[in-house]
Amino acid sequence: MHFDLTDLRLYLNILDTGNITAGAARSHLSLAAASARIRAMEASLGVEFLQRNRRGVSPTPAGNALARHARVLLQQAERLQQELAEYAKGVKGQVRLLCNTTAITEYLPELLADFLRSQPNLDIDLQELPSTRITHALRQGAADLGIVSDAVDTDDLQTRPFRDDPLVLIMPREHPLAQAASVSFTDTLHHDYVGLNANSALAVYLEEQALHAGLRMQIRIRADGFDGVMRMVARGAGLAIVPLAAVERGSGALSFKRLALQEPWGQRKLLLCARDFAALPGYAKALLHALTLP
Repeated sequence: MHFDLTDLRLYLNILDTGNITAGAARSHLSLAAASARIRAMEASLGVEFLQRNRRGVSPTPAGNALARHARVLLQQAERLQQELAEYAKGVKGQVRLLCNTTAITEYLPELLADFLRSQPNLDIDLQELPSTRITHALRQGAADLGIVSDAVDTDDLQTRPFRDDPLVLIMPREHPLAQAASVSFTDTLHHDYVGLNANSALAVYLEEQALHAGLRMQIRIRADGFDGVMRMVARGAGLAIVPLAAVERGSGALSFKRLALQEPWGQRKLLLCARDFAALPGYAKALLHALTLP
């Protein structure tokens, strides 16, 4: 068996993205090189690690075992690199930070930019995922830190407060619901929505809430960011649910009505979380300190 760290990182990137093409791109390899590496890994033991299908790939039982050990080995390699670098030029390493939509767009850009400026030897692997997938990744050791909604189960993880993040309903001023003093989420599901990109964490979260109510969101169009959503709502395209922080930051001259969501899940808070804050490597602790409110 002759696996190197590049092989292991590639394999985990393929599992995280769900297909070889995206995993190769994340690993900065060509598709041909990535496929050849995976075939060589499988051939060296005479066992398949990946099941191929039309939707992508999934791990075999042997592949799950490989993933568990690969995560441990890569974490140990990163900690070795960090510890040795501390004897040379200071902290050196990479933190993997997983966040939901609001955190990554509304709260983190300036914080992370300031942190990177103060830590020239440190990189951040930043990825947007739904909160439930973030907690799963943390439990599996696939990330150092996460920022999640308090609506998800974090009982076996350590958490710290990050930000209050209430969601609000916005609508054109001439919309039939605009005269109401309060509206339930269920009532809105009989009307058209402007949605975020289907892969965004908040879009997935809202569609899950609709399914819990026994309905589906009627999405007329999707936009890639909160600014685009709010501009379309202001022009009459439909309803939307966005973070209050996005409205306060970016609405400007846009004209629409805003209502607080009555459902408890709309009054959410964001939490910093990890498996064990004390066990984080030094560079991840430095980021944790930068993100923790005084």
